[in-house]
Amino acid sequence: MTRVGVYPGTFDPVTLGHMDIIRRGAKLVDRLVIGVTTNPSKSPMFTLDERMATVRREVADVPGVIDVVAFDSLLMDFATREGAKVIVRGLRAVADFEYEYQMAGMNQQINRSVETVFLMADVGLQPIASRLVKEIALYGGDVSKFVTPSVCDELATRVALIGRKGS
Repeated sequence: MTRVGVYPGTFDPVTLGHMDIIRRGAKLVDRLVIGVTTNPSKSPMFTLDERMATVRREVADVPGVIDVVAFDSLLMDFATREGAKVIVRGLRAVADFEYEYQMAGMNQQINRSVETVFLMADVGLQPIASRLVKEIALYGGDVSKFVTPSVCDELATRVALIGRKGS
C-alpha cells in the first residue's frame, strides 16, 4: 500500500524553510503531494501558475515521488482526493504551533482517517516566512539567505515589475 502525504501551502514564494520540510516529509511517505493553494486572506505576489512552476522546478532534484498539484478546496477534501493519510506541516515557533494545533483539531473532526504530522523547521531556517521574504524583497533587501538563487531572481524580477517600496 502506498503511503501518501500532502504538504499544503501558498508557497508565495517557496523558501528554504519549505524546501527543508519537503525534503524531510518526502522521506516519510511513498508519495508527497505538494498542494499549492489560494488563500483568501493573503495577497499573492505570484500567480498560482507561477507558484506551481516554481515549486515543480525547486523539487525536481528531491529524492522520492513528489507531485505538485493546485487546489482550491478544503484541505481534507483535497487530501481525500489525493488518497493521502497524512498531512505534513512545518512548525517554526510557538505561534505556528497554536494555529496548526487548532487546524489539526478541526481537520480531525472533518476526517479522522487523515493524521497531521508536524515537522520542526531546521533551527537555521526557523525565522523564514514567505510574507517576510516578500517584504524584504519589496524594500530592496537581500533575500538570498532565505530562498534559492532561482527564486531570488524571480523575486527581483517581480519587484522590478511592480515597483520597489521606500524608493
